Amino acid sequence: MSDDIKRVEAMNAEEKLDKPKKKKVGNGGPLAKIIMIIIVIIIILGGLYFVDKYTDVNIFGMDTDGVSVTDWQAVFLTNGQVYFGKVASQNNDRVILKNIYYLQVVEVPLQQTQTGDVATGQQTQSELSLVKLGNELHGPQDEMTINADHILFTEKLKSDSKVVDAIARYLAEQQQ
Repeated sequence: MSDDIKRVEAMNAEEKLDKPKKKKVGNGGPLAKIIMIIIVIIIILGGLYFVDKYTDVNIFGMDTDGVSVTDWQAVFLTNGQVYFGKVASQNNDRVILKNIYYLQVVEVPLQQTQTGDVATGQQTQSELSLVKLGNELHGPQDEMTINADHILFTEKLKSDSKVVDAIARYLAEQQQ
């Protein structure tokens, strides 16, 4: 019998050597859980940052270049046109402008005859007038998407600028 027991013990020893040992997988300590939570939060915030930066979705309430949507901006384009409005959103590809105004050159005669007729060959003076976008023949909406490649630069307008003053007067007239 003792030989049988020795053989069984030898077989058990060989089986133990041949089989890999199973390690107990625990759920880790509290430090492992905290590290895992921090990693998940970093991944989520990183994803939200990239969505905010590279799409039109404004998750964190930030616009690039520190543009506040409450400030009036002047947008100077490569074709010489200047638009005034509020930047609704912007990214590397485009700027969306709302509440848009632009300058229009108006020719005003310098002198009139006594009857009120304009003399032929009379000189005129150019004056700038501020025009609200939307009243043109083609009837555009008061929103413009501008390709960023066509923007030379933008400027934040001061609250006491002549353009902001003219816009405020126009808005006051519209409310009456």
